[in-house]
Amino acid sequence: MCGMISQISPKWQGRFNRFLALAAFSSAMLVGTAGINSATAQTVMPVSADAIHTAGHAGPTPAWIAFCAQMPNECAYDMSEPATIVLDPATWKAIVEINERVNDTIIPVTDQDHWGVADRWDYPDDGLGDCEDIQLLKRRLLTEAGLPHRALRMTVVIDELGAGHAVLMARTDRGDFILDNKRKAVLPWQETGYRYVKREGSDNAAWVWLGNLSAPIMTATK
Repeated sequence: MCGMISQISPKWQGRFNRFLALAAFSSAMLVGTAGINSATAQTVMPVSADAIHTAGHAGPTPAWIAFCAQMPNECAYDMSEPATIVLDPATWKAIVEINERVNDTIIPVTDQDHWGVADRWDYPDDGLGDCEDIQLLKRRLLTEAGLPHRALRMTVVIDELGAGHAVLMARTDRGDFILDNKRKAVLPWQETGYRYVKREGSDNAAWVWLGNLSAPIMTATK
């Protein structure tokens, strides 16, 4: 399950687009007010977390392969980039705020309701998206803010309901942290309660296993 379930019909699309325009404006206006209130607890630098261990090459999901075929630049791999983020107060603040802002702006909706297909990875440019779409947007905003793409890895997990779920793993010099659309807090990976299946690799374009678990064919159904 990817956050809340939203049933979106075409007749609501215009209303949601207007809502998103207002949400984007409100988000900018609230940086110094309500937005800070909920993010204040995370303005302090986190204690060091562990780096997650990998367990060999894994195949990506079919929807990821299709996404990369449509947007090859988004899946390009640059070995000249650092594999981890040097975490300082300004960088941590950017990670926390972008995670919260995207979660507050994008309306969660299943791929079936949104696109009429079971699983599709894409950017939520119309303001609607499921878990992987939301994490892709976070990564795009973080890289635009100067963070290395190579250190921001799309990751497949099994959530608390036993369903496939996608999160964004920020690999840092203080350990691996998870950006998730189910919570505002950015947590060390071992504090999320998820079972980790696989993620994009850090040393090449291949994905890597994160444990001896069977990967779901789809990242999410809701």
